[in-house]
Amino acid sequence: MSNIQASINQSRESAPADGPVRPAKPSWLKVKLPAHGSFFEVSSILKRNHLHTICQSAKCPNIAECWTARTATLLILGDTCTRQCGFCAVKKGTPVGMSGEEPEQVAEAVASLGLEYAVVTSVTRDDLPDGGASVFARTIRAIKERRPQARVEVLVPDFQGSEEALAAVITAGPDVLNHNLETTEPGYPRINRHLENYRRSLGVLKTAKKLGALTKSGLMVGLGEDGPEVEQTLLDLRSVGCDLLTFGQYLQPSRQNPPVSRYYAPEEFEAMRARALELGFRNVAAGPLVRSSYQAHALFSSSTPGGA
Repeated sequence: MSNIQASINQSRESAPADGPVRPAKPSWLKVKLPAHGSFFEVSSILKRNHLHTICQSAKCPNIAECWTARTATLLILGDTCTRQCGFCAVKKGTPVGMSGEEPEQVAEAVASLGLEYAVVTSVTRDDLPDGGASVFARTIRAIKERRPQARVEVLVPDFQGSEEALAAVITAGPDVLNHNLETTEPGYPRINRHLENYRRSLGVLKTAKKLGALTKSGLMVGLGEDGPEVEQTLLDLRSVGCDLLTFGQYLQPSRQNPPVSRYYAPEEFEAMRARALELGFRNVAAGPLVRSSYQAHALFSSSTPGGA
């Protein structure tokens, strides 16, 4: 039994016999409020370019840290998602319109912020014929034209499994193709996703690797998973050649979202990181507040020759 399995199983065995108890939020999840001038400068640049960020839409706990460091994960294709994933705080519904100027606005923000590493993600747009892949491609090209020295990581939806759409994104030349698996296969019903979407997401990463991309994925824990499930998920990701991985703690965005099953201690995240590296991932970021784009530049540069 691996360390990760033993850690999770031990926690389950020690749970009270009379049923689940909502766990108290531990001290290591406390974050600082924004106070530095850079935070407000980033906010001003984003507003000036009429841009959304996943930092705000997903209620990321690291927003103060990242914006103070003059970095943000830019959200394209509007701010309304067509899917109903249970873990997510992003607004859901029917999108209304879409700005054709988004790619250039994103590129201008990247230049204004002086970013050496830009991360771009999107809501899922199942209402669009290509799922928004062409907008991702235009955005990558716009950033590289406006700021040639910047590396670009894209965190993409599954494009409903369309290899053509994915190829359009990769042809534009992102430095990292990120697609989050989110949780274990048995955990998909718990986050309002169909089980077949798990295999679809693995297919996205497999196809991206086949097309020559450096691939990355992200997992949340605290959604009722057990040790063997997490181990199998790591094996599944390695089976499709996934290069980089992030592990973070699921935090309940609102009472309408699934509750946290338990909070993992920092040393448990370190055990998960060690196991993932043992299985062959190039680099892994793991911690209670780690999110898929958290310190993405550092994760990329330390895993790739000449990546800085």
